[in-house]
Amino acid sequence: MTTLRIMERAARLLSVAATIGMFIVLIMGATVTSTGSGEGCGKSWPLCHGEFIPEYAFETMVEYSHRLVTGVEGLLILGLAITAFPLRRRYPELKALIPLMLVTLILQSGMGAWAVLSPQTPAVMASHFGISLVCFASVFLVMRVIRERPAPSHAWQGLPSGYRWLAWGTLVWTVVVAYLGAYMRQSGAELACYTWPLCNGSLLPDLTSPGVGIAWSHRLAAVIAGGLIVWLVLWARGFGNSRPDLLRTNLFALALVIAQSLSGAFVVLSRLSLASALLHAALMALLFAALADGARRTLVQRREVQISAGEPRLVTSMPELSIGNERA
Repeated sequence: MTTLRIMERAARLLSVAATIGMFIVLIMGATVTSTGSGEGCGKSWPLCHGEFIPEYAFETMVEYSHRLVTGVEGLLILGLAITAFPLRRRYPELKALIPLMLVTLILQSGMGAWAVLSPQTPAVMASHFGISLVCFASVFLVMRVIRERPAPSHAWQGLPSGYRWLAWGTLVWTVVVAYLGAYMRQSGAELACYTWPLCNGSLLPDLTSPGVGIAWSHRLAAVIAGGLIVWLVLWARGFGNSRPDLLRTNLFALALVIAQSLSGAFVVLSRLSLASALLHAALMALLFAALADGARRTLVQRREVQISAGEPRLVTSMPELSIGNERA
C-alpha cells in the first residue's frame, strides 16, 4: 500500500470524525450562550479560573467542557489537514478548503479567547457564530470531496450560469440570516417579537421598539432565504435528469429551511427553552452545510484518476457519493 493510499484512508476517517466534532462544538457553543455560561471560567483562558481542573459549578462545567471539546476538535482538524494535504492534486478543491478550514478554526478560537479576556459587543459575538458555521461547512466539504467517487460526465456543461449565481448568492444570504439571528441572541432581543409568525401580532410592527427591528429583520431575511431555496428547487427540476445530485441537495435544503422555520416558532412559543435554542442552532448548521455543498457542486470539478498502468490524468467529473466502497 502506497503512502498516498494510507494518507487518503486516514483523511477519510478523520474527515468524518472532524465533521461530527465540529457539529458538537457548534451545539456546545450554543449551549454556552443559551445558559449564560460565557463567564463560567471567569477571565481565565485557556485554563478555567486559572486551574486545569476547576471547582465544579454548572456554568463552569458548561464553559470548560466546550473549551476541552474545541481543543480536541482542533487536533482532529489539524490531523485532517495534514493527511488531506498530499491529496490536493487528486482533489483540487482541497487547495481552497484546507486553508479555509484552518483559518476559520484559528479565528473562532481566537475570538472565543478574546470574548473571555475582554467582553465584546453583540456584533463581534455574532461574528463568532458565523465563523464557526463557515468552519463547520469547510470541514464537511472536505469530507464530501474525499469520500466521493468521480463519475466522468459532461452534464455540468448544460448548467446555466445564472443557476450558479443563485446557488452561491443563496449561500451568502444564509450567512446574513445566521448573523442576524446570532446578533439577536447576543443582544437579548429573541422575544422582542413575542408572537409567531407575525411580529407582536403585526405584519409590520413598530420598528422603533427595543429589539423589534433586529428580530423582525431576522424573520424577513429568513423568509427571503426560504424563497431563494424554493427557487433553487424549481430551477434544478429543469435539469434533474442530468444533475439529480443538485435536485436532491436542494430538496434536502428545503426540508431543513422548513424545519428551521418551525424551530424558530418553537423558540418563541417555548419562551427560549434550551431544547428549542439548540435545535435552532443545529438546523442552521445543517442548512448552511447543505447549501455550501450545493454551491460547490455547481463548479466544474476535476479529479486525478489512474488510467490503467499509465500516468495519472485529470478528468472532469460530476460528484457522486461513494457508499462503503474504497477507491481502487
